[in-house]
Amino acid sequence: MDRNQVVGLLLIGAILIGFSIFNQPSPQELLAMKQRRDSIEQVEKMQEQIKAPVKQIANTPLSAVVDSTLSDSSKKAMAVAQLGSFANAGSGTEELVSLENELVKVTLTTKGGRVKRVVLKKYKTFYGAPVTLFESDSTRFGLNFFSNNKTIATNDLYFKKIGNEVNVSKDEKGSVTMRLEASNGRYIDYIYTLKGNSYLVGYKMNFVGLNDIVASNTNYMELDWSEQLHNQEREAKSERLNSTIYYRYAGEEEEVDNLKETSDGNEELKSKVKWVAMKQHFFTQVLLADESFEKPTHVEISGSTSEDLEHIKLMNASFTIPYNHGQNETFGMQFYFGPNHYQILKRTGYDLQKQIPLGWGIFGWVNRFLVIPVFNFLDSFSLNYGIIILILTIAIKILLLPLTYKAYLSQAKMKVLKPEIEVIQANNKEEPVKLQQEMMALYRKAGVSPLGGCWPMLLQMPILFAMLRFFPSSIELRQQSFLWAKDLSTYDSILDLPFTIPFYGAHVSLFTLLMTVSTLLLTAFNSQSAATNPQMKWMMYLMPVFFMGFLNGYSAGLNYYYFLANVISIGQQFLFRSFVDEDAIHKKIQENKKKPAQKSKFQQRLEDMAKQRGYKLPK
Repeated sequence: MDRNQVVGLLLIGAILIGFSIFNQPSPQELLAMKQRRDSIEQVEKMQEQIKAPVKQIANTPLSAVVDSTLSDSSKKAMAVAQLGSFANAGSGTEELVSLENELVKVTLTTKGGRVKRVVLKKYKTFYGAPVTLFESDSTRFGLNFFSNNKTIATNDLYFKKIGNEVNVSKDEKGSVTMRLEASNGRYIDYIYTLKGNSYLVGYKMNFVGLNDIVASNTNYMELDWSEQLHNQEREAKSERLNSTIYYRYAGEEEEVDNLKETSDGNEELKSKVKWVAMKQHFFTQVLLADESFEKPTHVEISGSTSEDLEHIKLMNASFTIPYNHGQNETFGMQFYFGPNHYQILKRTGYDLQKQIPLGWGIFGWVNRFLVIPVFNFLDSFSLNYGIIILILTIAIKILLLPLTYKAYLSQAKMKVLKPEIEVIQANNKEEPVKLQQEMMALYRKAGVSPLGGCWPMLLQMPILFAMLRFFPSSIELRQQSFLWAKDLSTYDSILDLPFTIPFYGAHVSLFTLLMTVSTLLLTAFNSQSAATNPQMKWMMYLMPVFFMGFLNGYSAGLNYYYFLANVISIGQQFLFRSFVDEDAIHKKIQENKKKPAQKSKFQQRLEDMAKQRGYKLPK
């Protein structure tokens, strides 16, 4: 750096220093500045004190605001801060109004504008109280959306009631409107409609003039439904195992699905949904869209392993309601509050009857197309349900009689061959493949099929398993007594134990004992008339005892049916013995041995396998 540059820098520094000294404020000016600064700080402090209540309400639940001891003006300021255009709905007095017909009484409340309680007039709980659904103290139901940068939850807001009590019957119809008012004539209407003799409640949402107060980037609203289900039946554990969320997709899929009954779970339904049901053992609450709920819909259940005797499960569903910022928009829905009665649900439509677990595949077909039609036909005669089950059992046994007779003939043939089978078994103890070949050769010569008695029994299995699903799910049996059973839909108890027996329970079911004893007797009859493998006999007698523990807590109607079926089967055994001549069967078998034997595919496969292992086959 040269000398001229140094001099230039020094001159610039001197000028800056002189300028700062020249512009330094006087003592009077410093005092004035301090006064101005103190004034600004005081004003800011006052503003913070003014804003404090507003900040407080922003973080305070609305219920706390309404119930607080603040002055009316403070409450109003706080409500405005939290609710914006809906501030006037932040407080109010709860009013109730009901819609009633022959079947249900639906009570609405202005708090949340929602259903407060539903009473099913033709049903009672196990303890005699009216069956009540959608109880207010354990239910949340309402819209959530953004308005002027504020979250609005209609469940906590007060609506205005438009309309009076509704009591309709037959073809009559009535409605009540709940209106949530915003500023300047804007509002949301919930319109509830009830027809006579129906479990369906119309539920329509009207959005009027909300396009300028709902957030501009909002294209949907969220409808939240959360409910703690209450116990309606004798045993909370059994009801818990039969309670879950069902749903049906909309559009082309139209598939009905559900969350598992036995465990907690949740599902994000990424397709449009037609309806969601919070289903208990014998009753259900369904929300159906006239068109469909937009995707996604979230469903969740918890409490599957709870031991609570009063509450069954906590269920949650979150729906997506489309919103297009129109001046007037409508979204139509319906509630179904009613029984899980197959015919009623089927008449209602929308595949609601698929909530009733009748079994998959062929078991469900048997129930839908055989058991339920026959049961309903017999029910039309107003008979006691114990008598209906008896007639139903006889009808099914008559239907299966040809198969049963064929199975008995096969067992009789095996019994005639029993001495020869025992000789073959004794001679081939150490050679299992040769043993099978010798026995197949005997069966082939005698014209007897070892599976002849199995196929008729297998063909009867769909009915047996169909009944296993039908009786516990049949609301017709609920609270229907027969003999010592007070309720055929649940277990009968002749003795309540002061302790619990593992794999059995804490009570003694007489129908279960009768079913077990009759099964053992039937097993004994069958083993006498068939060549039974001695190693399998103990299994045949052990299975009924095992099922006694399994079925001890099941429907009394189911155990009664199995008991009747066994008694009729034993009677058939005696009947068949009276006219089936075993000597004639033996003679026929001996004649068959002299004829050329034809090999079945099964026999041919056994022989091919034996040849591959080097066994010499009998001729």
